[in-house]
Amino acid sequence: MNKSIAKRFFISISVLLVTSILFLGFCLMYFATNYFKQESFKNLSINVQNITAMFKTFPDNETRPAISCENLTQAINIIGDATGSSILVCDQYGKLLAYTGDAKSISSIENLVSNKVLSRTLADDSYTELGLLSGVYKVPYYTAGAPLISSENEIVGYVFASEDATSLSGFLYDMLSLFIVASATMLAVSSVLSVFLSERLTGPIRKISEAAQSFGNGNFTSRVEVVGDNEVSRLADTFNRMATNLEAIDTSRQSFMGDIAHEIRTPMTSVQGFVDGMLDGTIPPERRDYYLKIVSGEVGRLSRLTHSMLDITKLETGEYVVAAQNYDVWDTIINISLSREKQFAEKGIKLTGFDPQKLYVYADKDIVHQVLYNLMDNALKFTPENGIIDIITEQKQGFVTVGIMNIGDGIPEDELPYIFDRFYKADKSRGLNTGGSGLGLHICKQLINRSGGKIWAESKPNEHAKFFFSLPAGKAPAGDRKQQERNRGTK
Repeated sequence: MNKSIAKRFFISISVLLVTSILFLGFCLMYFATNYFKQESFKNLSINVQNITAMFKTFPDNETRPAISCENLTQAINIIGDATGSSILVCDQYGKLLAYTGDAKSISSIENLVSNKVLSRTLADDSYTELGLLSGVYKVPYYTAGAPLISSENEIVGYVFASEDATSLSGFLYDMLSLFIVASATMLAVSSVLSVFLSERLTGPIRKISEAAQSFGNGNFTSRVEVVGDNEVSRLADTFNRMATNLEAIDTSRQSFMGDIAHEIRTPMTSVQGFVDGMLDGTIPPERRDYYLKIVSGEVGRLSRLTHSMLDITKLETGEYVVAAQNYDVWDTIINISLSREKQFAEKGIKLTGFDPQKLYVYADKDIVHQVLYNLMDNALKFTPENGIIDIITEQKQGFVTVGIMNIGDGIPEDELPYIFDRFYKADKSRGLNTGGSGLGLHICKQLINRSGGKIWAESKPNEHAKFFFSLPAGKAPAGDRKQQERNRGTK
């Protein structure tokens, strides 16, 4: 890639390193120059202090002042030779009296040290400068000075110790040479390391990008190898889990479409066959009412399937609005039980656990009715004649649990996890009614999940099957709470 992460990473690291080295070099040269300058002034000041201290020991006489004695000249020559510095002595008017050092370095022996320099030296009792010393020197010198005070405490002149400033250039050149070699070595090593690290960093990302591109082209089997435990490996793991989920969704979609086509084709084939039979005379007129009832049943089955598919679409896209409220769940249990009273009687089924009590839930009445209707309908289908259907209710830890149990063949244990899947039907388990769409329990699960509860099933093969769902417990109206408290007090 022209603008790959690796290239940008390398450029960024390079710019950062070069900038850091330049800044470090500037700081190094700045502090080295200051250090060299301060050390030079310090050493020169010591030389000046030594000379002024010795000068106080030189006595004056009537014919020869101490400043012109041989002892002073000898002293500055010794100190100058020992320290490699130039010593300059002038009288109180700035006229040069003695000088040790290279005569070529000064402009002229006749040059005077300016009054400005002398005044500052006298005022501060010391003097430092990097310069020409008011034109005495031809090139810049580090200079330190002090007034010369006689044994009589009179200022009779000034002494200046100087050191050629060009020595700093050699010092800085050597230091800069070492710094450049070290920086070049560091840059070379850093460049190699940055290329290696950028490849280590972007390699997995490149693989994820390639897998994503393959995934976008329809290859849902693409996966990325997960190595290590860092942000990139976690990204790869997240991508793999996303790919697995999308693959499962795609498989589910294909299965869903196939199941829908099968569910629709079966009743449509029946309807077309019976209608064609009536039109071409294959079905005699006296049998038409019988087959029209079958056609009507198949059309009703198609209508229920379409309605269920619309419900699933609304639930999975979040369009289904839950209108939760506090109400007594036994109202719904009673209504559904009474509406199925005829079916209970026809099959001789005994309904147990029917003990209505105030049990409030916070949920949508229509949702609870649809879920209970489906569960009771399944129980009636799979309960043998003269069997038992049991209603179970319980309130615990802020939730109300409602269950429907029916005796019968039950559900095989290995198929329990799949009974709430879409289109789970007779050919996969306990022989569910082939007239169903296999969407009822799946819709129940979606409805309960949207209501903040959960739904599950338990079974003991060849004995019974139990379906439970739980919902958040509701609050009883004020009048009901007072009546319940009075009942408890009476008991």
